[in-house]
Amino acid sequence: MGVRRAVDLALDAANKQSGPIYTYGPLIHNPQVLDLLAEKGVSILNTIPEKGSGTVIVRAHGVPPEAKRALRNAGFHIINATCPRVIKVQAIIKKYANLGYATIIIGDQDHPEVVGLLGYAGKQGYVAGTMAALSALPSFDTAIIVAQTTQSTALFQSVKQWAAETHPHYKVFDTICDSTQKRQDEISTLAETADAIVVVGGRDSGNTKRLLELARQTGRPAYHVETAADLDKKALCSAESIAITAGASTPNWITKGVFRALETLPRTGKHRLVFSNLLFMLQRSLLLTTIYVSVGAGCLCYACNRLQGIEKQSPYVLIAMLYVLSMHLLNNLTGRKIDRYKDPERALFYNTHKRRLEILATAAGAMGLLTAQSVGWLPFLILLAMSITGLLYNTRIVPKPFLKKYRSIRDIPGSKTVLIAMAWGVVVALFPAIAETGALRLQAILVFIWAAGMVFVRSAFFDMLDMQSDRIVGKETIPVLMGEKRARRLLKIFLIALFLMLQISAALNLVAPLGFALAVCPVFLFIVVTAHQNGSMLPGVRLEFLVESHFVLAGLIAFLLALSA
Repeated sequence: MGVRRAVDLALDAANKQSGPIYTYGPLIHNPQVLDLLAEKGVSILNTIPEKGSGTVIVRAHGVPPEAKRALRNAGFHIINATCPRVIKVQAIIKKYANLGYATIIIGDQDHPEVVGLLGYAGKQGYVAGTMAALSALPSFDTAIIVAQTTQSTALFQSVKQWAAETHPHYKVFDTICDSTQKRQDEISTLAETADAIVVVGGRDSGNTKRLLELARQTGRPAYHVETAADLDKKALCSAESIAITAGASTPNWITKGVFRALETLPRTGKHRLVFSNLLFMLQRSLLLTTIYVSVGAGCLCYACNRLQGIEKQSPYVLIAMLYVLSMHLLNNLTGRKIDRYKDPERALFYNTHKRRLEILATAAGAMGLLTAQSVGWLPFLILLAMSITGLLYNTRIVPKPFLKKYRSIRDIPGSKTVLIAMAWGVVVALFPAIAETGALRLQAILVFIWAAGMVFVRSAFFDMLDMQSDRIVGKETIPVLMGEKRARRLLKIFLIALFLMLQISAALNLVAPLGFALAVCPVFLFIVVTAHQNGSMLPGVRLEFLVESHFVLAGLIAFLLALSA
C-alpha cells in the first residue's frame, strides 16, 4: 500500500504539476520505476541545496525530520510520500524519545527507512541487524524496540523472545508491515503445492531478498527476477505449478507482466495437456487481434435484435462486428505507449504487425460503411459520424493557446469508458432499430441501456485492472478518479440495476421474454468481478477471455431460445 501510494503521488505530480519535480533520494528500491519517473521528468535529489525551487517528493522509506526542515527552508514544495506504516513507527519513536527512552531499531543499518527512523530517535537511537548485534548493546533503564517495516518476521520473533527473557521492562512494538508479514508467511504455504517459486523485485530491495531466502529455505527451486525478461523459461516450462510473490517495491504492472509471461509458457511437464496449450494459444491470438471482441459485438447485436423482435440479422450483426473490429484495432495501434506497461506482449504484437493491422482496420471500417450504405443513407451517416469520432479520439482538436489540458476527447476524464459503451450501444441496439423502423421507441432505448451498461462494466473493469498503467501516461479513467474500491462498488450496483431492469422490462412486455434469460449475463459478470476481488481470478489472458465471453453468452442464449421456439 505504501509503495503504491508513493508511486501514485509521484505520477500524479509528474502529470499535473509544472516546474521541476524531484524525489529526495530514490523513491523506492525498484530500477524500473526509477527509470519510468526519470522519463517523466522526475529526477533524484541526493543533497539539499541552500536555495531551490519546485517540488520534492519524500521517498516511501521516510527521511529524518531535519531533512524535511532543510528542504522546506531551501524553498521547495514538499509532497510527503512516506508510507503510512513508516509514519506510525516514526510517531512511536518520537513519543518515547521525548520521554527519555532509548530506541532500538531491528533493521539494516544503511537502509533508508532505518536512517529516517534514527532521525526521530535522536542521540539515543541504536540499530541491530542480528541477534548478536542486539545482545552486544548496553542495557538501558528504559527502552523501546521497533522493527524496520520490511524486516524478517522470524528474526523479530527471536527479538521479542530475547526481550521477554532478558529485558522484560523494554517496551516492544511489532511494527513489521502486515503486507510484509503476509508475504513471508505465504511463501511456505505456496511452496507446499508449487514446483517452483518466482520472486519479483529489485536487486537492491531488502525485503525482496528476504522473500528469496525464505523461498529457497523451502527446498523448492526459487528464481529472482526484476522483470519478465529475466525469467528462465526453459527451466520453468517443466513446472506443473508456479508460485509468484513480489517485494513491496514491485509495481503492479511488473508483477502482472511476469504472470502473463508465465501464463504463456507451454506446459512440458509429465502431465502436460496439448489441448490446454492449444486452447490458450487460440485464446491469446483471438484477443490480440481483437477478433474475439468483434465476435462478441456480433453476438450482442444478435441478442439485442431478438430482444426488440427484429428478425433481420445479417447486415446489422456484420456491421457491428466490422465497426468494433476496426475501432478496437485502431485504438490498440494508437495505445501502444500505455501497452508498454499494461500489456508488453500486445505492444510487441502491434509493433511487429503494425502495417498488416492498419490494413485490416481500414478494410473492416470501409466494409462496415459500405454495408451500412446498402441498408440506407441514415444508417450510413450514423456509422460514418461514429467512425469519425473514433478516429478523432486521440487527435489534438483544440489549439494549445485556447486550452492547455483538454485539447482532445482523450483528455476528458473517463471519456474512453463512456464513449466505448455509447458506441457499442448505438451500433448493436439503436442502429438496427432506427434502420428497421425509422423511429426511436422505448423498447430500443431500454435495450440500448442494457447493452451500453454491460459494455461500460466490461471496459471499466479492465480499467480497474490497469489503474497504475493509466496513471503512468496520465489517463484519468473512472477507477483512477474514484479509486479501486468505489469503482468496484459502482460496477456491482450497475450490474444489479441491469439485472432488475431486464427482469422488469420483460415482465411488463416492454422487451421480448428473452429478457428473463439474458439477465444471466449481468449475474455472470457480477460473479467474475467478485471472484477477482477475492483473489480467485488473476488478471491475464484467461480472465480477459472470460469477461469478453459474456457477450458471446448473450448471443448463444438468444440463438438457442430462438431455435427452440
